[in-house]
Amino acid sequence: MVQQERFSVDGRSLHLETMQADLIIIGGGLSGTCTAITAARQGMEVILVQDRPVLGGNASSEVRLWVLGATSHMGNNNRWSREGGVVDELLVENMYRNPEGNPMIFDLVLLDKVSQEPNIKLLLNTAVYEVEKGGPEYINGVKAFCSQNSTTYYLTAPLFCDSSGDGIVGFLAGAAFRMGAESRDEFDELMAPDAEYGELLGHSLYFYSKDVGTPVSFIPPSFAIDVSKEIPRFRNFKANEHGCQLWWVEHGGRLDTVHDTERIKWELWRVVYGIWDYIKNSARFPEAETMTLEWVGMIPGKRESRRFEGEYMLSQRDLIEQRTHPDAVAYGGWSIDLHPADGVFSDRQPCNQWHSKGVFQIPYRTLYSKNIKNLFIAGRIISVSHVAFGATRVMATSAYVGQAVAVAASICKRFSILPSAVYADGYIDRLQQQLMKTGQYIPGLALHDDADLAQQANVSVSSALSFSGFSGADVIWRPLNISAAQLIPLPAGNVPGFVVTIDAHQDTQVLVELRASSRKGGFTPDGVLAQETIALPGGKTEIQLGFDVALDEAQYVFLTFLKNEHVSLPYTEERITGLVTVFNGVNKKVSNNGRQQPKAGLGIDEFEFWCPQRRPQGQNIAFTVSKAVTAFGAENLRNGIDRPTTAPNAWVADPSDANPHVMLTWDRPQSISRIELAFDTDFDHAMESVLMTHPERVMPFCVRNYRIEDASGRLVYQRAGNYQTRNTLTFDRPVITDKLTIYMEHPSKDVPASLFAMRCYKSDPLRVQEETKAQKNNEQK
Repeated sequence: MVQQERFSVDGRSLHLETMQADLIIIGGGLSGTCTAITAARQGMEVILVQDRPVLGGNASSEVRLWVLGATSHMGNNNRWSREGGVVDELLVENMYRNPEGNPMIFDLVLLDKVSQEPNIKLLLNTAVYEVEKGGPEYINGVKAFCSQNSTTYYLTAPLFCDSSGDGIVGFLAGAAFRMGAESRDEFDELMAPDAEYGELLGHSLYFYSKDVGTPVSFIPPSFAIDVSKEIPRFRNFKANEHGCQLWWVEHGGRLDTVHDTERIKWELWRVVYGIWDYIKNSARFPEAETMTLEWVGMIPGKRESRRFEGEYMLSQRDLIEQRTHPDAVAYGGWSIDLHPADGVFSDRQPCNQWHSKGVFQIPYRTLYSKNIKNLFIAGRIISVSHVAFGATRVMATSAYVGQAVAVAASICKRFSILPSAVYADGYIDRLQQQLMKTGQYIPGLALHDDADLAQQANVSVSSALSFSGFSGADVIWRPLNISAAQLIPLPAGNVPGFVVTIDAHQDTQVLVELRASSRKGGFTPDGVLAQETIALPGGKTEIQLGFDVALDEAQYVFLTFLKNEHVSLPYTEERITGLVTVFNGVNKKVSNNGRQQPKAGLGIDEFEFWCPQRRPQGQNIAFTVSKAVTAFGAENLRNGIDRPTTAPNAWVADPSDANPHVMLTWDRPQSISRIELAFDTDFDHAMESVLMTHPERVMPFCVRNYRIEDASGRLVYQRAGNYQTRNTLTFDRPVITDKLTIYMEHPSKDVPASLFAMRCYKSDPLRVQEETKAQKNNEQK
C-alpha cells in the first residue's frame, strides 16, 4: 500500500518521542558507557545518548585508541593500579575474547555489556542539540535528533551526566567552563605552558596497514602533503608502525578544538595520506612494497576541548604531591602528558610526560558543575586545570570517574538530593563505601560493610602460604644487564635474611640493596635501607644477605640487584599473588628512560623507574628467606582491600594443598541470597584494548574452577572456566546454612589458588528494589 500525503502548506514536524529516566547520560564513550552500566546496576533507570553508531568513543573502531589509565603501559611505578569496577570488567572481558586487540571485537564487548542491562535505554546515532532549563541552575530536559530514524527525542530526568567530551549539555546549559591553559600563578603550576608551546592538545587520526604478500601501488590523493617537506619529524615514520603507535600525528592545538574539528580532520587526512605516500613511494621503505592501507579513520580522536568548573579544580600539585582528599572517589596515574600545540608540524618533542611517584586521588567535588545543580560531569571534561588534565584525560581514568558519578547519582535518587549535597550534607562516606562495593578501589580507603555476613563469621582455611622463598626448580638464568628487584611484602619488625645463588661469568662483585618507598603504599624505591657489596668468584655462588634493618610498619621492600653484565640471576616460573619483579629499564611509550630527570623549576620529582616486564617474561627471582613471610592468611579476606597495596591483601593457599578451600561458619543459620568473590586478574597488567597483543586470555593468578557447598555438603554453586575479577552469585531462593565452603583449584602447577574477598549478604537490595517496583506496576495495572 503506497503512503501518500498531500502538500502541507505549513511544512511538517519530525516524529517526536518523549522519554523519562532517573539519569540521562550524554556521551557513549568509555566514560559514559561505564557510568551507564554502573548506574543501571545501582537500580537506576538510565538513558544513554550516543551521537555515533558504536560505543567507546576514542576506544571504538571509529578511532582505535587503546584504553589506558594508571598502569601507563606498565611503564611507571604504579604497581597493581589497573582501574576496578566496570572498566576492569570490560577490559578483562576483552582480554578473554580479544587478546589480539581487534577494535571491532571491543565494539561488540561494549555493546554486549550495555544490551544486557535492562535498566539502560540506548540511543545510538543521536545528538543532543538543545537544553531546556527549569530555571537558571537546573536542567529539565534535552532535545536530541537521531539521523537514522529521523526522530526527535525529548528526554527528561531529575539528573543529567555530561560525558560527551566537548561538554555539549554543560555548554548549552550555561555552565562555567574553560579552554586553554591557566596562568602559572593561578594554581602555582610550574608546568603551565606559555603561548609559544601552546595551550591546547590537538586531535589525532589513525590508519591501519597490512601486508598482502603481493606488490601494491599507491596513488595519493591531490590533497596529500609532502611530509618530507612539511613534517619536521618525517624521518621518524616507519613502515611497520600504524594505528595509535602514531599518536604523535596530531593537529589542531592552535585552533578551536570544538568548532574547527572538521577543518582539523581534513588537515589530518592530508597528513595521513602524505605519510602513506612517503612510505610507499619514497623508495626508503622497500619492505612496504607489498603493504596496503587497510583502514583510515573518518573522525579524529579528540584530546582536549572544554573543561567544566566544579567545586574543586584539581591541579599539578594535587598530582605530584599525591594530596589526599576527604571526598576521594577515584584515582589517576597517567603522567602529566602535555603536547606542543603545533603537533606534527612542530619541531619540538611530541610530548612532555612527567610522572608522579604514584597514583593520585580524584575528589568528588570535581565531578559536578558548580553552576548547574543537577548536572554531573564525567570523562575528560571534569574540573581540572589544563596541566592536571594532561594526566586525567586518558580513557580508563575517565571511565573510573564516570563510575563514581553513577553511584553518586544513585545516592541522589535515594535521598532526593542534588549532586553537591552528597559532599555538603555528609554522604561522602556512604558514596565511598558503596563505590568500593562495586569494585572501585580508592587509594587509602578500605571497605567496611556491616551488611556483609562474612564479617560476623568464623573464617578458616585449608592452608595459608607461609612463604619461605621459591623452590628454585627449573631455574631460568638471565644476565643482570639491567638492575632488577624482587618486591617482597614484610611485616613490621626485623627484616629477615635472604639467600640467592648468583652465577658470575668472571671474578666480580655485585651491589645488593634493600630499598623501600618513602611514601606509604608507594612503589618508588627511593629509600635505600641497607646495602651490601658481595665479592663473587667465577661460577655459581650461594650468597646470604643479612640486613640490619627494622621496619616500623608492614610494607613492601625491594631486594635490589644493581646492574652487572658479568653476572646472571636465577628466575622461576612460580608466581604468587602479590609478588612481582621490577626492573630499572626503559619504556619509550611513556617517556621512561629509567630515571625521570626534569629540568629545574617544573615542580616535578626526580626518581627512578622500576617496572615489571610483560609476560611471558617477568618471572620472579629465585631466592629463599630465613624467616617465612606470613602475609597471605585468611584475615586478608575481610580487610576490605581487594588488591595488593602495602601488603598482598589476599589469602593464598599453600601450593602443596591438594584441596584448597575457605570455610565460613556462623553460630546459627544464616539466610544468604548473594555471594561476592574477588579473584586476582593481575591489576598490574595494562590490558591495552587494541593493537597490542597479549600472551594470554586469562590472567595466570585467576582461579578458574571453584564450587561452593553448604553445611550438609550440598552444592550451592559451581563454576568452571572463570576469568573475571568479580563474581557475583545471586540465588533465586536464599541459602539457609550455618556454613559455607568454597573449594578452589590451583590455577596451575606454578600458581597457587588465591582470593581477595568472599562476602555474603542476606538479600540483594537492588533485586528487592526491582521486585518492589514490579509489584507496584502490577498493582497499578
